[in-house]
Amino acid sequence: MSTLWDLSHIQPQPNIVMQGETIPALFWNAAKARGPNVWMRQKDFGIWRTWTWNQTAEAVREISHGLMALGFGPKETASILSNTNIEWVLCDLAVLSAGGVSNGIYPTDASEQVQYLCEDSGTTVLFVEDDEQLDKALVVREQLPRLRKIVVFDMEGLRDLDDPQVISLDALRELGREHARQHPQLLEERVAGCQPDDLAILVYTSGTTGKPKGAMHSHKGLVYTVRGYNTLISRDENDECMCFLPLCHIAERMGGEYFSLYTGAKLNFVENPETVPENVREIAPTVFTAVPRVWEKFYSGVMIALKESGKLQQAAYGWAIGVGQRVADLVLAKQPVPGSLRLQFHVARTLVLNNVRKLIGIHKARFLVTGAAPISPDLVRWYMALGVPMLEVWGMTETCGASTGIPAERIKPGSIGPAASYNEVKLDPATGEILVRGPNVFMGYLNLPEKTAETIDADGWLHTGDVGVVDEEGFFRITDRMKDIIITAGGKNITPSELENELKFSPYVTDAVVIGDKRAYLTVIIMIDQENVEKFAQDNDVPFSNYASLTRSIEVQQLIQEEIDRVNKKFARVEQIKKFFLLDTQLSAEDEELTPTMKLKRKLVEKKYSPQIEAMYS
Repeated sequence: MSTLWDLSHIQPQPNIVMQGETIPALFWNAAKARGPNVWMRQKDFGIWRTWTWNQTAEAVREISHGLMALGFGPKETASILSNTNIEWVLCDLAVLSAGGVSNGIYPTDASEQVQYLCEDSGTTVLFVEDDEQLDKALVVREQLPRLRKIVVFDMEGLRDLDDPQVISLDALRELGREHARQHPQLLEERVAGCQPDDLAILVYTSGTTGKPKGAMHSHKGLVYTVRGYNTLISRDENDECMCFLPLCHIAERMGGEYFSLYTGAKLNFVENPETVPENVREIAPTVFTAVPRVWEKFYSGVMIALKESGKLQQAAYGWAIGVGQRVADLVLAKQPVPGSLRLQFHVARTLVLNNVRKLIGIHKARFLVTGAAPISPDLVRWYMALGVPMLEVWGMTETCGASTGIPAERIKPGSIGPAASYNEVKLDPATGEILVRGPNVFMGYLNLPEKTAETIDADGWLHTGDVGVVDEEGFFRITDRMKDIIITAGGKNITPSELENELKFSPYVTDAVVIGDKRAYLTVIIMIDQENVEKFAQDNDVPFSNYASLTRSIEVQQLIQEEIDRVNKKFARVEQIKKFFLLDTQLSAEDEELTPTMKLKRKLVEKKYSPQIEAMYS
């Protein structure tokens, strides 16, 4: 069980070493070394199915040979259009083992986006999850002359399909078994032919400012970075991890699949994105990496449950979390925790806090990792008060994931930590922009040499677009994106992310976009948390017929105003939000306003809702 004053159990273990200079070399060496051990689990029809390293290797071998039987050659690109599942990992490793380039496509992308990504990447084989994803490919395949084959994971509903361009994953594996019998050495030759400098994967940016750009990562960069992760984050074969973020995003690809491939930590796949809260309680991960929105949802769930509990339970929670906060404050201040307070914390955990952790599913977690977006420092402190250290990492697609990270023994809420040992990080003296340099930095953008030259300067420094500050200990803090900084009509520089993070700490707010550039005061567009706000409405007899009427009700408007008032108290008068507008459309990842990682696109939101914004200033 984690204790806040003994952090030795979450120190990185750089003594873990797996040989190999390419991802397929790492994988095949790992499979040989760990053979019968369990690597992955996935819930199918209510039962958790295990995959050993040997079983994984067999499937990867068959899929690789199947690809070669289809004529898939070295350096060709295959794309994967699927939710996060074991089949995604098998196909990714098979493509790389065959000497190819692996590219992921968000399962929420529309058919037009699928066409663009396949076209831009030169995809010749497309893996799709099911009939829904297959439909997207079939709509646009006439515009993709290089696409030779579409491979379907789940053929339910497609049993009668007769299409020469479409094949099931099972049929591909059968094809591969026959090909392997005829060419027993070919896969080993392909793996050996993979060179460290070869392009390995494409990771397309989410396209918040135009068409997605394909970030190119070499085998050398991936292997170098995954070895670097081993000096940053503690993980080994005893750990249980939860794999649920999109694998086409750099966070889960590197921090989930490839890092667990390297360390041997077990990967547990959720059933689908909607079952994350249920599955995390079943899996009880020992190391849990997620984005801030997930941590916010867990916190919101606890707060809502607390409101529904009795007075005695509320009082017990108030006392217990107060004890936890006092312990956390001392740990953060690097001061000893007195024996009497340790005893109180032991009682608080036994009677209350352990139940809160079980409610979330983090009762076995040694520590938590947050990244991909800024998180409220108060949220970090809350998890620490529960007795679970939370470490923030920062990076981006172009840095192959994490470039900075909070050391376990020096947690600073609000900071992203010092530079990781495997790269350099500094501030541009003129603009305050965070710059990164190292072998982990990407090769450039596919087909976009001009964009690459804009992003990586002549000295090899990657311009991240994030603005930050650094303290005397070398800990960086993100203040905002360069393009998002607001300068009010009065000349005051405002960093909207600070206000937005405070608002998102509310259980009733999913996302927020603060407006105010060249304006007299600040306003905000808010996306409410549907589940929690509906619960509020039901508990308070607020009538509503649909999502739009819910956002327009006087009581809900007042509820959000109270949340804004709470946030405003933390900021100077000139930084306070004067008016707000609630989005009255229930958005999902399919909507243009949201990125695939469920973040509101600032510029698009400002443009699309300009009449509502102008109304707040009229």
